Order: sequence, then structure tokens, then C-alpha cells
Amino acid sequence: MKRLFFSFCLFLLVALPAASQTYEQLCERAATAIERDSLDVTEQAIRAALRLDPANGRNALLFANLGTVQRLRGQLREALESYTYALNMTPRNVPILLDRAALYLELGEPEPARIDYSLVLDIQPDNTEALRMRAYIYTEADDYKSARADYDHLLRLQPADYNGRLGLAMLCQKEGKLKDALAILDGMVDEKSEGTSLQTAPAHAVVYVARAGIQQELGNLPMALMDLEEAIRLDSSRPEAYLMRGQIHLSRGEKKEARADFEKALELGMPAADIEELLLQCK
Repeated sequence: MKRLFFSFCLFLLVALPAASQTYEQLCERAATAIERDSLDVTEQAIRAALRLDPANGRNALLFANLGTVQRLRGQLREALESYTYALNMTPRNVPILLDRAALYLELGEPEPARIDYSLVLDIQPDNTEALRMRAYIYTEADDYKSARADYDHLLRLQPADYNGRLGLAMLCQKEGKLKDALAILDGMVDEKSEGTSLQTAPAHAVVYVARAGIQQELGNLPMALMDLEEAIRLDSSRPEAYLMRGQIHLSRGEKKEARADFEKALELGMPAADIEELLLQCK
């Protein structure tokens, strides 16, 4: 009988209308719902809690969680507004700053993302996520000196960091330091033992594609083709591998093979605008 009574009480707690629940109950309801991927219930509980106690110091976390729910739904501008409300209450909250910075990048706004990552690094100078992402932003902005400083800092903290080394190799490529880039990627390709940062086939495939790009730029087309074959063997879903292989085939007059690769890249999601002119050259 006690067990039945306890279960009935639990049912009442879940089914209780939001208006009759306490702030703490609503927060608990939101936390339980988000663990179950019940985004509608999560948002309803969060908004009810915010209405019930708008001055509560825990509302920063509620706004941050609301931002996450909205982001999962693809409501990116609404999510940005929610993260900003949260940061107005706790402006030096590192997890929320990281979430907003990542969202800015998703929105195609690298400069405010860089500002958020920089604030994180003012608070936590060794934050690896902020170093990794700010280095990427600097690289894309052609601020190579700043990018290298962040990658060097990151790799001093985590010498085996996968994205850090891959990013540094791409930075070297942009700087025209192709041999340095190749040396980094050679080292990553050779890592196949347990405990390295390359424990999955897709991770290896990305490195092979990156190395193929360096080999192509150096004019080592047979080596580039070998790397692309291995990348496709490891992960056949990467459109850039087919695109690059098609370009090499086309440069060698192998139009039939090039067309097959370009069509495969298109099938895997490569934008048609990137393929159209190349397909015309295969006629």
C-alpha cells in the first residue's frame, strides 16, 4: 500500500499543473524533462518558473537551459537572446559564455564569438575549448600570429589534442609552410595505438583528406590519391574526399572517373554550385 501511495504522489507531481507547483518543483520538472528529451515540457516548466519568481538568482541557469532547448529546436536567434539574458545575470559564467560563443559561430558571426572566447580566457587562461575555437577564428580571419599563439598554448596543455594539431596543420598550410603541415599530419596518420586521439575511422579519414590536400598542393598527385583512397575506405561519407579525388582525375584527363567522383560528392551533400562547373569539364 505504501508503494502504491508513493507512486500516486509521483504521478501527481508530474501531472500537477505548472501554476500550482513551487519554483523548486518546476526546476526539477524541467531538469527531468530535458533528460528525457521532452523539449516542450522543459520549456513550459522553465517559463513557469521564471514567471513565478522573476528575481530568483537561479534564473540565469534557467535562461541558459531555455537557450539550449531553443538551440536544439533550431530557434537560434531566440536561443541567443536567452543566453544573453543569462549572462546579464552572471556575466562571467564560463559554461554559458562557451555556449553563446558556439552559437555565434553557428550563426556565422565569428567576431562576437571571439569576444566571448576571449572573456573565457581572461577568466580561465588554460580553457582548452576557448583556445581551440579562438585559434580557429583567428585562422579564418588570416590573423596567423594570434592563431599560432593559441594553438601553441593549447598544445602545451594537451600535446595530443586532435583538433589542435589538425588546426595547426591547416594554419601552416595557409602560411605556405607545407612541409611543417605535412610533418604534423604524418605524425597523426602514424598514430594507431590505443590511447591516441585518433581512435575512430572517421577521425583518421579527416587527417588523410587533409594530408591529401597538402600533397596535391605540393604536386605529389599519386600520394594524394593514395591518401584519398584510404580516407574513403575509412569513411565513405566524406564528400570532400570525392571532390578532391575528382579534381585530381580531371587534371589527369580521366574524365569518366572524375565525373563519378563529382556525382558522388553531390550525392553526399556537396553544394551543387561547387560541382556544376567541374561536371561541365567532364564532357
